[in-house]
Amino acid sequence: MSDAIPGEAGSTSSGRARPEDVPVAARDAAQELNEALRCCARGDQSAFARLYDACSSRAYGLAVRVVRDPAQAEEVTQEAFLEVWRTSARFDPERGSALSWVMTIVHRKAVDRVRSAEAATRRDVAYQHKNQPVPHDVTAEAAHASLEARRVRGALSSLTQVQREAIELAYFGGYTHTEVASMLQLPVGTAKTRIRDGLIRLRDALGVGR
Repeated sequence: MSDAIPGEAGSTSSGRARPEDVPVAARDAAQELNEALRCCARGDQSAFARLYDACSSRAYGLAVRVVRDPAQAEEVTQEAFLEVWRTSARFDPERGSALSWVMTIVHRKAVDRVRSAEAATRRDVAYQHKNQPVPHDVTAEAAHASLEARRVRGALSSLTQVQREAIELAYFGGYTHTEVASMLQLPVGTAKTRIRDGLIRLRDALGVGR
């Protein structure tokens, strides 16, 4: 919305300033951008650098207002200026200024980024919904755990007393080999041997590896 006041000297009845009332410096700047964009169409990289320097801060400001993320806004700005360079020959100064043409591209790129992110989120949600794990049968799981516990208890009963003590301390009590040796008042090497032999016998009893 224009800041011009309707009926104010130097403005039209619609409140928009007439071209002849735009400050000379602003008209010159706009003409310079138009010329820079026309030079870009001829492959003039220095003209593109001037255009970028003059418009990039405003382009970034627009992008960050749309995508709401500084890092994404930077990417959008870079993508927009790449398109400006590639399509600069399409610029028509009769249809608007170079700045408005650039900002239109930036806005379109920013909106595309937002829509792409929203579509990706919808795809992720749909995928998760489609591939969520089937709830376990709690009763069956409990029965299986009970059977496994019974098998382990049966296998433990096949161990010698000293092997069972070492295994229970190491694997059910969570103690280290050194701690097991200390608790059983054994050399560490002896404790390790009992644990190892007990595991071998336990594995055979459970039929692991068969």
